[in-house]
Amino acid sequence: MAPTDFASLKKNRTKSLDKLNAQLDKITTKSYSDPNEGKMWKPTRDKAGNGFAVIRFLPAAEGEEMPFVRIWDHGFQGPTGLWYIENSLTTIGADDPVSEFNSKLWNTGVDADKEQARRQKRRLKYYSNIYVVKDSANPENEGKVFMYAFGKKIFDKLNDLMNPTFEDEDPVNPFDLWEGANFRLKIRQFEGYPNYDKSEFDAAGPLFDDDEALEGVWKQEHSLQDLVDPKNFKSHSELKTKLFRVLDLANESVEPVAPAPTFASDDTTDDLDLSGLTNEAATSEPAMASADIASPAADDDDDDLSIFKELARG
Repeated sequence: MAPTDFASLKKNRTKSLDKLNAQLDKITTKSYSDPNEGKMWKPTRDKAGNGFAVIRFLPAAEGEEMPFVRIWDHGFQGPTGLWYIENSLTTIGADDPVSEFNSKLWNTGVDADKEQARRQKRRLKYYSNIYVVKDSANPENEGKVFMYAFGKKIFDKLNDLMNPTFEDEDPVNPFDLWEGANFRLKIRQFEGYPNYDKSEFDAAGPLFDDDEALEGVWKQEHSLQDLVDPKNFKSHSELKTKLFRVLDLANESVEPVAPAPTFASDDTTDDLDLSGLTNEAATSEPAMASADIASPAADDDDDDLSIFKELARG
């Protein structure tokens, strides 16, 4: 109850503190949420860390050119125990405070600073529309269209199907409704992390023999361009404020003294599960591999992008 006079304010001050703490608990224990929740599909893994599903990658949605988009993000825990889990503005070609701060750390030449920059490096994810053919762990997902986030391991398998190594293998467009192929997603737990090496494509063929049914699937696709619309990214100022709070920085400058280093993408971030994390307040670290790099590496993802552009033109 709100105080009605000064005497009641003094009398109920202990209760006021209790109410404040209860409200803080609500704020700090609010689960990490994805605005696209319900539209995203994620394979379920058993207690041993293994999982299986059959999915079909779908062509570009109506009015869109490409069947996938790329999003860079950051996911790391600061010394405060708080988490920084945000998409990077570099996705849309803008300066990002984490990349700027990582640049500053790297350029000190101090090993500890370089290691921190590695822990805070960008992670690359691809997003595509998929049709769930088989999901035994969640059969209610079967026959539905979702967006699916995946990393370089699965992207490489898509690339291998389009650009086979051997001359007796025909290239296949995995996003084609008629001549694509179902993807058998097989996840094994290996040394504490999900491994996708056993995943494979079936023989090429139509998703359905009925064009009307295929059109129905296509019409259900979600807009991928919405994911990379600048209006859906937080501002540089908002991200900088959060970064400083997570890292417990006061008057630090994040202006880079040289171009920010680019680090190799970490495949194990494909299945970084944030669903159980509290909003900025988690104290335990989810399974995430540290960067397996010794120095900055150049981006080679533009070559991957050109493959899909050629595919779209075809």
